[in-house]
Amino acid sequence: MSSPFFSLAGKVAFITGTSRGLGQHFARALAQAGADIAMSSRDASKLDGFRKEIEALGRRTCAVALDVREGASIKAAVAEVERQMGRIDILVNNAGCNIRKPALEVTWEDWNTILDTNLRGTFFTAQAVAPGMIARGYGRIINIGSVTCVAGYAGLAPYGASRGGVKQLTMSLADDWGRHGVTVNCLAPGWFKTAQNAVLYEQKEWVEYLCDRIPLKRPGAADDLAGPVVFLASEESRYVTGQTLLVDGGISTGATRATVAPPKA
Repeated sequence: MSSPFFSLAGKVAFITGTSRGLGQHFARALAQAGADIAMSSRDASKLDGFRKEIEALGRRTCAVALDVREGASIKAAVAEVERQMGRIDILVNNAGCNIRKPALEVTWEDWNTILDTNLRGTFFTAQAVAPGMIARGYGRIINIGSVTCVAGYAGLAPYGASRGGVKQLTMSLADDWGRHGVTVNCLAPGWFKTAQNAVLYEQKEWVEYLCDRIPLKRPGAADDLAGPVVFLASEESRYVTGQTLLVDGGISTGATRATVAPPKA
């Protein structure tokens, strides 16, 4: 009998930035699909509770300390995951940050913090994981972007630059490593409530404005990302690489807030 669609049984997934937020949702979805889970945080002790949750699903786990702004930390974390888990079949490059400011107030340090985390960290984590994947002739790399990969928003200049870079990086790595059986794709969420942007969702008028611009009329829920991340991690996405999958309720269509009722057809 053939395996069920989207099964990750027997695979090892490494998800960076899993101390909170979407990283935990990605890890949970992959675990529920059958993958064993390696997780990371700058402080690995913060992962104790989440690790127990994943182990309760019957999955093997490991937790490592990782600061993606430091090259030595990346190399050490990847080596430790490979030592404990045997290999890495799936990488979800999720670790990221944002500093929301008007462009005129962005400092040199703000820029470096965001780009070093979101873009440089994504590249060098993928670079550290790829040799093992190439040697085995198989791998799935999922870089986490955002709707800012394809759209600009005020107050998000360095963040948008970093995510746009992730989109371009994804295409380059897909071309580099595709011949070795490694796919590289970018999963780009739209407006999801996270710890980074929770303050925005406290503003009722802003939420109403946002929902008016989203064709599906609501912000994203974490479960909306489960299917897409499992698809990109699975054998069913074997002929998909170099792509950016927008999971954004349609906001990237460029919809604007309606001020009058649309004319009847």
